[in-house]
Order: sequence, then structure tokens, then C-alpha cells
Amino acid sequence: MASKNHNHNHIDDENHINGDANTHIPKKPKISSFITESEIQSEFSHHDPAVARINNGSFGCCPASIIAAQQKWQIKFLRQPDHFYFNELKKGILRSRTIIKDLVNAEHVDEISLVDNATTAAAIVLQQTAWFFKEGKFEKGDVAVMLHYAYGAVKKSIEAYVTRSGGTALERGKAEGRKVRLAVIDHVTSMPCVVIPIKELVQICREEGVDQVFVDAAHAIGCTDVNMKEIGADYYTSNLHKWFFCPPSIAFLYCRKSPKSPDLHHPVVSHEYGNGLAIESAWIGTRDYSAQLVVPSVLEFVNRFEGGIEGIKKRNHDTIVEMGEMLAKAWGTHLGCPRHMCASMIMVGLPACLGISNESDTLKLRTHLRDNFGIEVPMYYRAPKEGEVGAITGYARISHQVYNKDNDYYKFRDAVNQLVGNKFTCTLLSK
Repeated sequence: MASKNHNHNHIDDENHINGDANTHIPKKPKISSFITESEIQSEFSHHDPAVARINNGSFGCCPASIIAAQQKWQIKFLRQPDHFYFNELKKGILRSRTIIKDLVNAEHVDEISLVDNATTAAAIVLQQTAWFFKEGKFEKGDVAVMLHYAYGAVKKSIEAYVTRSGGTALERGKAEGRKVRLAVIDHVTSMPCVVIPIKELVQICREEGVDQVFVDAAHAIGCTDVNMKEIGADYYTSNLHKWFFCPPSIAFLYCRKSPKSPDLHHPVVSHEYGNGLAIESAWIGTRDYSAQLVVPSVLEFVNRFEGGIEGIKKRNHDTIVEMGEMLAKAWGTHLGCPRHMCASMIMVGLPACLGISNESDTLKLRTHLRDNFGIEVPMYYRAPKEGEVGAITGYARISHQVYNKDNDYYKFRDAVNQLVGNKFTCTLLSK
């Protein structure tokens, strides 16, 4: 990873971005070398050293240098809040939005809003759908579509906003000849995890006359390719605290500008209401905005790595496939998807003899591994199909981020092998 004479972005949070804030990331001054392995470990030395943390997908990670940058923003606000509000906040958030606009290849910075997380973004989009039902723009019984493996919070949001407003699920709506008003599609599903062919699905939605397409891509930025012009969705959201090293919590919501674009609003109404979603989201009352202000520092951090964020994504993918195949071979199981359908996470089958028979077993086994072996990894239960014998019913979702070492996965391998050798089954955890 180390190399000489590499360029990377250096953006001082105190200063303006050079050039047109609507179009360009500043030029990259030179530094002497890439980040070293010891520097990486120092950046994440606040992680619990006793835990093999192979679950970056749930909460992400934040380097020490970014935590320090965040604290500077927090102190700046606390030192003189009025000056911060009138002279720093809007400019700082615009800098962050401009960087994200370039990273995801949006047409204009006004298409990018910063919100707390992807769940907030879903609420913003689905709230608009609910208003369309209430105002009669959509007819009662019209359809909203989502994937079976949609994130649980998004399913609840559809229930809370769309169903209560008169929307129906696809099967009932199609039977009654209703229009499909909204399609909610994942880019990287959470559990089980798999990269969805998003461009193809968006195109199918267009061909089928779906009014609006919303892509829930909570895991995407920093994990897989994200290009707004190629994907072509109306709305797209991704967290920056999962795979882009920001502190929790921050996400962007892309809203494609077009003559037919509706006016979306933040669910927390404050003084900026009516000035556009990006401006509304930049001030929803007194709160900590520091996670939204450190994006320039995060860009500087990722560009210390060979290939920047693209290099990080490739190395994460290659390593997680390698570690997943190592685990599957050690346990006599298989991966949960083809290697080309994973990004920085992959599903690995657990030995059938562990006796995972329901979702409760996966939670108990996960806790057992955390408490007794120092391993943090999410697990998924797959009900056996009729007639299956000795089926793999439990899968682990392993992640790889720059701080992980091969020993994290060997530790997991050895722990499961120890359980198998001791004839452990999940029924023992209920006693």
C-alpha cells in the first residue's frame, strides 16, 4: 500500500473550496507517500483490541483523525454559536455537498441534501408519497413496490406513510389494475447482503411506467460504484458513516432535478421551510452538525490510500471474497452469493450441525460469539425448503474494511470449529 509521490486532496475545514463550489473538487497537492499499515492501525486504535470486528456494515467506522476534525467543529460552535451559525455552517455544509455531488456524479449540487441517515431520507421521500395520496394526485389503492429483502426500517416507513395514506402492495394493486406510483429498490441489501443490478431494475421500472423510483443504498457509497447519471433513479440515498469513514450519523439524499420533480421537505420543519430540501436539511434547529462538516477531511483521509476510495473498494472486495472462501472451505459450506454480487460484505454458510432453526438462534449465537470469543458478526436465518435434509440454515455476514486483518477471520474460523468440535448446538443456548 505504501508508495512515493502520491497526490491527495488536502482541504482545510477553515477555508473555502478553491474554484466553483457547484462543479469542482479542489486540486490535489502532493504528499510524500501513501498511508502505512502502522498509521492505519493508529487511526483505529480506539477500536476494542479484544474484538474481531468483522461487522463494519452495521455501524461503519471513523478514524481518529476524523474524530479530531469533528471535535474541532464542535468546539468552534460551542465557542461562539452565533458566529458559527451566520458565518460557518452553511458554507461548510455546501462544501460537503459539493464533494458528494462530484463523488456520485450528480448533475448539480442542488440535487444533494445532507440528512442524518438513510432512514431519514426514506421518510422524506415516503412522506411526499403520502401527501400525493392525501391531495388526490395518487388514487387510493395505487401501488408501491419494494423488494422482499428491503431494510426493515424502510418496510415500516412504507407501512407508516404509504399504506396508511391509501397505497397498496403490488399483488393487490395489480389485481385491481392500479398504477405503480413508487418503486423502492435496494442497491446493496442488508441481510442477506447482495449487490443488486440497480441500473437494470431502474430501467425496467421506467419501461413499466412506474412514476417514481427510490433507491435505498444505505451501504453503497464507499462500498460499490455509485453514479447518479448512470443509475437514473429519481431519489437515491446512502449513508456516509458506514463505508465512507464519516462519524455517525450522516447520509446524502439525491433528488433528480426535472420539470416534474416534486418539492420534497424535511420532516422536521424549521425556519428554512420552503427554501428547498437541501437548505431545509442544513438547518433543522440547534443540534450537532459536525458529522456533516467533516466530509472534506474524510476525502483527505481516503486519498491517503492508493487509488483513493476506488482502491479501498477494490481491496475490500478482493479480501472479503478471499476470506469468505477460506471460511466456507474450513466449514464445508458455501458462499451465499456469487463473488461478483458482493462488494465489501459477503454471506458465508455456517455448519449445519450448529442447529440454527430460527432467527432467535442467530441472535443467541451471535451473542455467544461476542461474549465468549470476542467476535462481532451478524447472522441470518434461512428457513429450509420443503424436503431439504441437512440444509445450511445459518449464514454469517462478514465485512472487510481497511482496519481488518486476516487474523480477525481466522479467529472466527477457529471459534466455529471449536463449537463444532465440542458438539455445540444452539439448543444449548436456550437452557
